[in-house]
Amino acid sequence: MLKNPIPQVTNKLQFRAIGIINGKFIPHDIEQLNRGFLIDNKGEKIETVILGKALSLLKKHIDLNKSYYWVVYPKNKNTQNLHLQVAGIWDPYQLNDFPNDSSKNNFSKLLEELDLKDNYFSVRGELVFVNTQKKEIVIKISSASKLKNLKNKNFKLVIKGELSLELLNSFVSLDINRDGNALKLIRYEVIEKDLSGNN
Repeated sequence: MLKNPIPQVTNKLQFRAIGIINGKFIPHDIEQLNRGFLIDNKGEKIETVILGKALSLLKKHIDLNKSYYWVVYPKNKNTQNLHLQVAGIWDPYQLNDFPNDSSKNNFSKLLEELDLKDNYFSVRGELVFVNTQKKEIVIKISSASKLKNLKNKNFKLVIKGELSLELLNSFVSLDINRDGNALKLIRYEVIEKDLSGNN
């Protein structure tokens, strides 16, 4: 069974921002592997932090000279400045119990089977801002963990694209493509209109 790097949504109002990027991870300091850059196959650099779970994988299995598919959470303050948090590494052969059949060693084909591709992001959240002049939208993503009192349990993502002002406060599901440091809207679906209950 091929494990999907971006899991299926479990409930319709599930917030999330997750994506997959192929690239090499270059740590700022070889003693501290948790911070560095992800360099994609076009040579673009993205500021990156490796989260705890992925850090042990990185130490045990990852050759820093090779490219991998990284499962990442995006953060940004604007469309010029993307920051990634690595949650996992998608390697169906080395890290999953997937039979290593070398004829299928084409990861991009495997991704296509899962309806995914390099630089794809799935973003689900509340549309809180539309800038029609700049053609940008802002999606608010709330953390699912009610238990921990995290100071940044809500965060906003700035995305290049156009949505109608009428959709403000609606819960939307977006298909996003990363272009350099920008996240660009490809497709969207309105899951629930006006979460604020004004209508």
